[in-house]
Amino acid sequence: MDQPPPHDSPADDRALDGSAAGGPLSEVFAFDVTVARTVCATCRDTHAVAELRAYLQAPGIVLRCASCGAVQLRHVRSAGRAWLDLRGVDVLQIPTG
Repeated sequence: MDQPPPHDSPADDRALDGSAAGGPLSEVFAFDVTVARTVCATCRDTHAVAELRAYLQAPGIVLRCASCGAVQLRHVRSAGRAWLDLRGVDVLQIPTG
């Protein structure tokens, strides 16, 4: 399982809320991704993307579950392309109205 390192607790000072990833992720998604909801593949809890813990200090963006800390999303950009890894998300619920 994809478990967070021991130093990564829900009170981690480096974590921002998932809204911090909204700008960069808008390049990939044609809707406001921060209002979409994820179902965590590890603990099965459901959270809005804006509620996830965002880490922006890496070469890309990492979003972790607000409940268990498991990685849900990784996003990396380079010139002319982007990589999006959602394997920590069982379901992405996208509002349509």
